[in-house]
Amino acid sequence: MCVNVSSQQFVSSDLAGEVEAILRETGLHPSHLKLEITESACIGDVRAAQATLTRLQKIGVEWSMDDFGTGYSSLSYLHQLHVNTVKVDRSFVSRIGADEAGAEMVRVIIALAHNLSMDVVAEGVEREEHLEHLRALGCEFAQGFHFSKPVDSDAAGRLIAHQPWLLLSDSSALAS
Repeated sequence: MCVNVSSQQFVSSDLAGEVEAILRETGLHPSHLKLEITESACIGDVRAAQATLTRLQKIGVEWSMDDFGTGYSSLSYLHQLHVNTVKVDRSFVSRIGADEAGAEMVRVIIALAHNLSMDVVAEGVEREEHLEHLRALGCEFAQGFHFSKPVDSDAAGRLIAHQPWLLLSDSSALAS
């Protein structure tokens, strides 16, 4: 389960303590939770961000740097904050096939993340062309309208049970 955390939630509360309490209350295993935080949420106090994220990772919660490349993209954050996953912003993915610079930016972000032993999620995959390009670059995961438009909870249950994304790929699949 992926959960977006706002910059206000991240800096104004004991996020790690709250997450620990919720995990105890719900019985959700920490490895089944991934928090998504934008680059800008970490900029104010990098040491505090590092302490919070380290505490969460020690209990088994992973985290993603969401919308990577659209904020202040300090490469040192990727290393200092022990990012598990980088999410390539849709603004880059949507340019695949439209211009070479967009495709090159996606390639560079994926290569950088892989060189730092991080997973990559491409956001905003809307066309088969995007998916093919991302597969060729070794991107592990993707999300976007190519897989499904937004659906209600009943339709989401049916979609998850059917897993159409597995039909789109091989064993080293991209999945939404």
